[in-house]
Amino acid sequence: MPRDPSYDREAALQSAMNLFWVKGYNATSLKDLEAALKMRPGSIYAAFQSKEALFHEALDLYAGRMEAELSATIANATSPLAALRGYLVSLGGLEPCEKPSTACMLVKSLLEIQTDSPALRGAVLNHLEKVRQHLTQAFVNAQAFGEIPAESDPERLAQRMQTYIFGLKIQAQRETDPVAMQRLADDLSQEIASLARAA
Repeated sequence: MPRDPSYDREAALQSAMNLFWVKGYNATSLKDLEAALKMRPGSIYAAFQSKEALFHEALDLYAGRMEAELSATIANATSPLAALRGYLVSLGGLEPCEKPSTACMLVKSLLEIQTDSPALRGAVLNHLEKVRQHLTQAFVNAQAFGEIPAESDPERLAQRMQTYIFGLKIQAQRETDPVAMQRLADDLSQEIASLARAA
């Protein structure tokens, strides 16, 4: 079946990402995708080959944006440690704005997709590893700026920071008090600074 005349790949992929982000991979049906993408089943398969391939592209879109934001935060920072603390605090807001969910799509996908879908699980793990690498580079930069001791372990600090980032994203899904959420984010930012100095 030919694609719908109104087909816009970028818009369709954005809609698919939002849908998967909220409902998850397994709970999203073809009917859900038809409604969200405003495309017929044949057009969806012609454009994206399969539900799995569509999810993979949607995951890449989400993770790519997150990685780009984090990379820019680190690259433009005159103080890498302050940039990381600021990034944590920025995650403390509860207002979803244009985002369909305050929870992290990567974390939700990791919890949902098990070893029976190795390709998809591998894609999630690969993106999580890229995030860790960006964070490791930030701590390497902090060493170069003299913000943390030369004997610090950037990889260990990055793992801790990654735990804080995804923990905040999960907490944002269940917390209802903006003040409490912002306080938690600030506490974690203070803790990462203390850990970095002591590492």
